[in-house]
Amino acid sequence: MDLETLHGYDREAAAFASQWHEQPEPDDLRTALLRWFRPGPTADVGCGGGRDTAWLTANRFPTTGYEPSTGLLAEARKRYPQLPFECAALPELAGAPDGAFANVLCETVIMHLEPDSVAAAAVRRLRGLLQPGGTLYLSWRVVTGSAQRDDHGRLYAPVAPSLVRQGLAGLEVLLDEELTSVSSGKAVHRIVARA
Repeated sequence: MDLETLHGYDREAAAFASQWHEQPEPDDLRTALLRWFRPGPTADVGCGGGRDTAWLTANRFPTTGYEPSTGLLAEARKRYPQLPFECAALPELAGAPDGAFANVLCETVIMHLEPDSVAAAAVRRLRGLLQPGGTLYLSWRVVTGSAQRDDHGRLYAPVAPSLVRQGLAGLEVLLDEELTSVSSGKAVHRIVARA
């Protein structure tokens, strides 16, 4: 994970967590998850303040949230003390068990990684978390041109959809589209694939 991005999230964790909880409901995301996810253990990779972890758990997908920012982990644990949250960063996700999850959600995270090799490694690791027949929902912010940083120091690197598709080779692609996120109002690309 990009260290400057992590520092940005740590410095302003409470503000980011509040912002995400106050955004419009991510109906586009939730509709896709209800359509494609199957009941069973679920990983929310890059869970931030825990909003999606809580929603998934409340909707028959008992979820563990994984987050590299200690500040955001503290916010998630404060807001949802009954839910499991673990510190782990892509691309390694140390501590996340292989082949253990019916579903994996990774919502707008991989554009915070250095492009190409790290993003490719992250995609391979995410698919490695899946049980046979498991489903991965992976999305990222669409970035055109070169990598850039926002005012908080967060890295936004371009992620080639072809690179992601290559990392998912052999999985059944159920959804592959670019759209404007209902929640953030930003352009995102999302792919849903089943092992």
